Amino acid sequence: MKIVTVENYEEMSALAAKIIGQSVQSNPTATLGLATGSTVLGTYANLRQAYASGQLSFKDIRTINLDEYVGLGCDHEHSYAYYMLSNLFDHIDIDRANTFIPRGDATDLEAECQRYGDLLAKLPRDIQLLGIGSDGHIAFNEPGSPFDSRTRVVQLATSTIKDNSRLFSRIEDVPTRAITVGIADIMCAKKLLLLASGLNKAKAVKAMLQGAVDTCCPASILQTHTDVTVILDKQAASLL
Repeated sequence: MKIVTVENYEEMSALAAKIIGQSVQSNPTATLGLATGSTVLGTYANLRQAYASGQLSFKDIRTINLDEYVGLGCDHEHSYAYYMLSNLFDHIDIDRANTFIPRGDATDLEAECQRYGDLLAKLPRDIQLLGIGSDGHIAFNEPGSPFDSRTRVVQLATSTIKDNSRLFSRIEDVPTRAITVGIADIMCAKKLLLLASGLNKAKAVKAMLQGAVDTCCPASILQTHTDVTVILDKQAASLL
């Protein structure tokens, strides 16, 4: 595991985009595993800039996202499908047919999870971008999630709902369930790239990197992957 500590969020974002950009340049048909949330916004801004300046092309790249809220369609302003369009896909030359996100508004959620799990098996990710929750979750795999878990519907922890409520008008508006890829799905990626920024992530980062490999901190499983890069700003690394 490679751990890189940088000064701030801006440096973290720039380095993450550089690593993803190198994957795209070395393999123009790569499959990128993508994440959502505030942690990766700066990374996507840097990727947009790299495309605009002619440094990168995504025309033959495929992407597959980690999760989606149950009950939200792709046109809902708080869906992760909408997030990806607004923050990346609308600004680069990617073929929308090559972008994959779970359907949170599927009428048969079990069938949707099966469909998405089959898709993951067909599209091995060359690099998987990750954030970490304040409770140590990765994707929406909350504490207690089995390490062999696969794509499924999950109930979101109270702490996750609270953390995500800053993006909604009211905490009551935050969905309480999501479709998430499982921990075993994440670990199938060839390379993992995890980002963490801010003091509120420091305890989770310490547990991930220095604690036991235990389902009480789902991200701790990354200790067992053969190719992991963790980029931390100074605040997130403050307890190490």
